[in-house]
Amino acid sequence: MITERYTRPEDLPTSLPVFPLRGVILLPRTALPLNIFEPRYLEMINDILAGERLIGLIQPGPRPMLARDSVSGIKIEEEKIESPLDRSWPLRQTGCIGRLTGFEELGNGHMAITVTGIVRFKRLDETETGKAYRICNIDCKPFARDLALDKDEEQVDREKLLSLLRLYLHANDMTADWRSIHRSSTGYLVNTLCIHSPYGPEEKQALLEAENLRERAEILMALAEMELASKNEGGGTMQ
Repeated sequence: MITERYTRPEDLPTSLPVFPLRGVILLPRTALPLNIFEPRYLEMINDILAGERLIGLIQPGPRPMLARDSVSGIKIEEEKIESPLDRSWPLRQTGCIGRLTGFEELGNGHMAITVTGIVRFKRLDETETGKAYRICNIDCKPFARDLALDKDEEQVDREKLLSLLRLYLHANDMTADWRSIHRSSTGYLVNTLCIHSPYGPEEKQALLEAENLRERAEILMALAEMELASKNEGGGTMQ
């Protein structure tokens, strides 16, 4: 298992390249596929592959409205960009370290990678290196428990989680590999559902920052229940 090589915060770097992606989170022991095509991030991945293969996934933060924007009423379009071009754009305080566990060079100049989550981190200050991408100093110590297997899995209401998942899939005309789901540990299931959930940046960040697996599962189920209730109120009922 990839995370077995990292058992203490001291096993991990205190500075690493960060990949700001709006609406995207990574959690420990889960795999996230990404398609890389921007030159700055192709450079970043090549540099990472030549090193320890570690990267920090983090969401861009909201940008304070500038005086000229409030006067003109112009919406800052970069708020909608998945990865802001402006290097001064603020980043969230919490992200997750991942290790590149798979990559493939595609014929169109793009690169397909898979990142496996290791531990969350607190973002500190940023390092100026002259690179096209951003590098931040980080602290993993507040999330040291991420490096151990989830010991609070038994506190998650797995039966309720699976019941809600069935309802959610049915309401959205989706299917799932239930054999794999039933074989998955509760921790893997909760974290995988979180990173692949369709919710917005704020909801995703709440899932990322949840104190423990039980709290994360409860937030996830509450979001699903609200969405299901909204669908029911919109007309029709689920059978």
